Amino acid sequence: MIKKMNVELLEAAKHRVPNISVLINLVSKRSRQLIAGQRPMVKVESRQPELEDIVLKETADGKIMAEIDLSGE
Repeated sequence: MIKKMNVELLEAAKHRVPNISVLINLVSKRSRQLIAGQRPMVKVESRQPELEDIVLKETADGKIMAEIDLSGE
């Protein structure tokens, strides 16, 4: 089954995290946190939302951010 992300949320999240690789890693890690039982930091609109859409909304709303270590260590 193919899942479709909300394109509007994806574009909004890309404004906050323009590096696609970093955004993918952020969505993956936060999705795993939600699966493990952490609560969403945004209001969930539907009964069974896609986890990716929740994470994209959290990112677009500035609730989560990516930290990048550029020290090389």
